[in-house]
Amino acid sequence: MERIRKMWGSASSKYGTYSLSLAAIVIAIAVVVNLVASQLPEKWKNVDISDNRLYEISDVSREMLEKLDQKVTLNVIAELDSVDDRIETFVKKYAALSKNVEVEWTDSVLHPSALKENDTEGDVIVVSCEETGKSTTIPFSSIIEYDQYTYYMTGQMSETSFDGEGQLTSAVNYVTSDTVKKIYRTSGHGEETFSTSVTDLFSRNNLETEEINLSMNPEIPSDCDLLFLYGPTSDITDDEKELILNYLADGGKVYLILGDASGETPNLNAVMERYGLKKADGYIADMQRNYQGNYYAIFPQLSLSGDLGTGISNEMVLLVNSLGMEKLDVDSENLTVSPFMQTSSNAYAVTENDEAQGQYILGAVATETVSVKDDEEEEANGDSDDSTASDDDTKETDEDSSDNSAAEGAKETREARLTVLTSSSMINAEITDQLTTLDNLTLFMNSVTENFDDVENLAIEAKSLSVEQNTPMHAGGISLIVIFVIPLAVLICGFVVWMRRRKA
Repeated sequence: MERIRKMWGSASSKYGTYSLSLAAIVIAIAVVVNLVASQLPEKWKNVDISDNRLYEISDVSREMLEKLDQKVTLNVIAELDSVDDRIETFVKKYAALSKNVEVEWTDSVLHPSALKENDTEGDVIVVSCEETGKSTTIPFSSIIEYDQYTYYMTGQMSETSFDGEGQLTSAVNYVTSDTVKKIYRTSGHGEETFSTSVTDLFSRNNLETEEINLSMNPEIPSDCDLLFLYGPTSDITDDEKELILNYLADGGKVYLILGDASGETPNLNAVMERYGLKKADGYIADMQRNYQGNYYAIFPQLSLSGDLGTGISNEMVLLVNSLGMEKLDVDSENLTVSPFMQTSSNAYAVTENDEAQGQYILGAVATETVSVKDDEEEEANGDSDDSTASDDDTKETDEDSSDNSAAEGAKETREARLTVLTSSSMINAEITDQLTTLDNLTLFMNSVTENFDDVENLAIEAKSLSVEQNTPMHAGGISLIVIFVIPLAVLICGFVVWMRRRKA
């Protein structure tokens, strides 16, 4: 008995008991912390420490989800054991941002009927809204994108980007919105066609596009929300000019991207000059803001206000072989010209025979407040004019004045809007698809959706999955402390504690 008492009273026994007790306390704390953590909301349980901030959700999506007042269901249909952890984590974090977003997990192996009901082969997220009756499907392959070129060359799939936020936000916006805008793109003058990237962004924002030849159509369709002239290489006709000017005078919206015209374009110039913009002669070279010494590859100075600046990350937009514009003095109190892309003051408009230095406009919006009558009022006035034509000669002067004042007061106020870009390279796939860090497409979409009061650019760029290497060129003071001082201090402290315990 005395031996047992001495054994438990020895220093080694005391340290052993202390260690066991401390271990038990630590285990108990860990169990309690895990139990509490399991009850926390999803947005607090997962901390994004990934290299490229895959799970970071932008303010654009957060604001949309905060305003969401309709129930949306995200039904993940797949073999659940094989769902990519990144997709699963992101879906949970995304849904946790709104009480109106519900996630359902359907195992396609246990419930094969779900595949037939949703017309899918699996590995998809079906986004639906019961209130609107709309639904759309997001394949996993659209969230985690692969380099197809590498696959064809080497037979191995290489991940390129993660588009979880962009796909989900666009899908939620689509199923909850009943607003669809119509864009008519002109043809017949050598215009370019939209790239796949642009048409995809239009689709995400509920924007439909249709081609129209103004020479074959006596009027612009009544459902046209935006008339788009994309890089015409020849001038429009006199009739088309009048058609466009009349459309603007009625409060229409026109978007013009100047093209590489082979000749003079007096009619297009007339439309621009009517709204305070004059095309400069020649191509623009910028001695100060250019790409690697190529004076014709310009990084414009951006002046963004309102929704134009939404989602702009690094304020880097690249234009190649751009034309330029100058602002005219227009005698109209209702007309406002707002440049949002300009060169530096050290730029030149270069022709074969001349170089004119100055600061040139590369992108601008001209708006004018106009007063128009709606169709119903015009028809009513027309009927009234017919029925009272025989009495016109007997009307008194004061009655005429009264009628004219009433007619003026009944007019509706609208905003005509002309947006002009000076280079089609703004949305050229050779630039936007290769230099993905640029803000070309984001700024372009902002300038398009600004034409509509009830449409906001919700197109969000995918996050790169390329590995970022941490290769500092010079080790600073902090690096020396982290790499050498702190590890050395830990080793010394450990050695001191070990020596003290050994002597005890």
